[in-house]
Amino acid sequence: MDRRNTPFENVAAAARDLAKGAGNTLSVAARIRICRRCIDTVYETAREWAERAAIAKGLPATSSIRAEDLLSGPAVVARQLQLTIQTLTDIQRQGCPRLTGSPRRLSGNQLSVPVFPTNGLYDSLTFMGIRGSVRLQRGGDPEEIHGTLARLAADEELTGVTGILGAGNVSSIPATDSLNKIMFERRCVLLKMNPVNEYLAPIFARALAPLIKAGLLRILTGGPDVGSEMIHHELVDDVHITGCAATHDTIVWGSDAAERRRRKQDNDPALKKSVTSELGNVTPWIIVPGDYKESQLRSQAQHVAASITNNSSFNCLATKVIVTWKNWPQRDIFLDLLRHYLSATPVRPGYYPGATERFERFSGFTAPPDPEGCLPWTLLTGQSIDARPDLFQEESFVCVCAETQLDATSPAKFLEVATNFVNDRVTGTLCASVSIPPGFRSQQADAVERCITDLRYGSVCINQWSGLAYGLVSPPWGAYPGATPENVQSGIGNVHNTYLLDRIEKTVLEGPLINFPRPVWFPSHGRSVDVATRLVQLYHRPSVFRLPGLFSAALLG
Repeated sequence: MDRRNTPFENVAAAARDLAKGAGNTLSVAARIRICRRCIDTVYETAREWAERAAIAKGLPATSSIRAEDLLSGPAVVARQLQLTIQTLTDIQRQGCPRLTGSPRRLSGNQLSVPVFPTNGLYDSLTFMGIRGSVRLQRGGDPEEIHGTLARLAADEELTGVTGILGAGNVSSIPATDSLNKIMFERRCVLLKMNPVNEYLAPIFARALAPLIKAGLLRILTGGPDVGSEMIHHELVDDVHITGCAATHDTIVWGSDAAERRRRKQDNDPALKKSVTSELGNVTPWIIVPGDYKESQLRSQAQHVAASITNNSSFNCLATKVIVTWKNWPQRDIFLDLLRHYLSATPVRPGYYPGATERFERFSGFTAPPDPEGCLPWTLLTGQSIDARPDLFQEESFVCVCAETQLDATSPAKFLEVATNFVNDRVTGTLCASVSIPPGFRSQQADAVERCITDLRYGSVCINQWSGLAYGLVSPPWGAYPGATPENVQSGIGNVHNTYLLDRIEKTVLEGPLINFPRPVWFPSHGRSVDVATRLVQLYHRPSVFRLPGLFSAALLG
């Protein structure tokens, strides 16, 4: 990439430029105006944004893969901007965000706050049957669900400079992380693009031009040396990272293993700044045994297949471990369906650095020769954590998924065993999914509630892929609370959270076994580009008049 096309290439100059604004005021009204202008500029760049991403991943820009990049890039950013405007407008009018419903008290003195569907974006129609709530940490007061976050967003003084090390896999992450810091925490942001997707820097410069013009954002490109200079610069006050735990530890505790051990023992971090993070996850999907209809099994197999193949499986929320009951009569049928949908999905180039080496290490196979570097979707069934601990305790970040069978005396006991298994033996606390047949849910309501309560993940998704929890934006996105810099797990803090909820424990997203209309993120969707384009248009200018075209495309898919 030609770095001359980026707004800045000098860390010191960019940091000084942003630091000039620290202490200045940025009213809520001004932030709303900036968000409105950004919605236009994001929309204007959306097509090129998605096309450049598809080409960079080795795929033709005309392929249906462009739908993925529309949905995970400009659609997410435009949606966040609309929800941010709603929140800031509510703060202007009443001092805090207007919720979609009333919080309710669960057993164990825990509050559950509805966050989806949202108001104003026609969510109840575009995502039929999906609902989401946030469970707060126990003992919360319904009158204090925002803590100080709403007051923080209402204040007008800019409070410093945050350095963000942007993700290289999902293009919305650098933008949404930056918006979260600027609009709700009143920080100026120095964004360092990952070398994998720094080709988007010129597009970001246009899409986020209102933020740049206002002196709130600067964009850097370059290698690790630039990132290191940025996070250690004296004018950068705090840091946010998206990546893996190893990268976090290298940044915070040092590049040498012996140095990291010593520094952790002495509580002497190499980077003495506040660091928030969203890190990796060996994402599990628990299949609760039951008597599923064939259509339900097919739908859930497609959900799991989509979670594996999306973005060539270079996602921290790609399913890596499927947990089944050893005695489930439909196990072989489900796995055959999953193999079918995987084989029906065209393979893709392993564009992320090191993909071939990771594929061979985790699959145990030599990568087949392919002129475009494509890697096969690989499902390893009947795996044991004792024989292959790497499949369960290391995030492969490649298209390999393991299935394991657990023994239990009954389906209800299996759910308890599976919950403990993923909590205690599978690495990560970011997100997990659970498929639950209707009969089991009605007959074993207490067991289901215990599972949801006990799962130590930042997002728990019922019958749905956790990519939806990320993309909807109103649910907070981040790891389960309790991580520390010494044991960071899947990260510290959260992003999105457009309802500004405090003391978050987890998001719970629930949907039907069979979604209607057919999910646009299914690889087999025949009109995915059309639906994705129309969603971007809807989030650009929400209007009931945009819905007929969107529904028509969705139903024909």
